[in-house]
Amino acid sequence: MIPSVGRIVHYQRRGSADGVHKSEPSAAIVTAVVDANTVHLCVLNPEGMYFNHDVKQGEGPGQWNWPPRV
Repeated sequence: MIPSVGRIVHYQRRGSADGVHKSEPSAAIVTAVVDANTVHLCVLNPEGMYFNHDVKQGEGPGQWNWPPRV
């Protein structure tokens, strides 16, 4: 799929270096598309929301991906 503004994706939060906070997915809204693999996001999590620019697609911490199909 090709990302577009307004799409819902998963953002894999980075977690903490000491392991207290795990790397977990959060819902995010695509606010701009840089290219087919890089987007700007508004990340929504239990503590609030924040904006993240130039996020690459992937499975690792700090990356976005499409939600799994159920």
